[in-house]
Amino acid sequence: MARKETATFAAGCFWGVEAAFRQVKGVIATEVGYTGGRTEHPNYEEVSSGRTGHAEAVLVVFDPDIVTYQGLLDLFWSIHDPTQLNRQGPDYGTNYRSAIFYHSDEQKILAEESRKKLADSGRYGRRQIVTEIVASTPFYAAEDYHQQFYEKQGKKSCRIG
Repeated sequence: MARKETATFAAGCFWGVEAAFRQVKGVIATEVGYTGGRTEHPNYEEVSSGRTGHAEAVLVVFDPDIVTYQGLLDLFWSIHDPTQLNRQGPDYGTNYRSAIFYHSDEQKILAEESRKKLADSGRYGRRQIVTEIVASTPFYAAEDYHQQFYEKQGKKSCRIG
């Protein structure tokens, strides 16, 4: 039986983030939803309003014997611009912020080390990485029509090309 660990990432619109993680060998399951806010059991309209404080996020269940948390972090950093405060591309608001919600002290350390390594790399020049690294909070699953959205549309991702 596969070992299971959980990771939670926010990197803009959760449809594309989920699609990217679903393609990783060792990812057992994904679920899009809302976390990091004040309201219990929020819905999409409430989160989109910015009043709940939640981020659109993806809960990733993975087998650490196949894919490491570091491997998931590497993917996370590669699929969005962590220097954009409260936005990704055309989507803006605190619900589209860049954040890592850690589930253990080890995840916190690895996330902080990876953020520092990326910042020190010079990849973004003078732009600061604004990604939050915070303890996981209750995760509320998004409505069914948001789950595996791109697969339901016959697409693997939102990337063009």
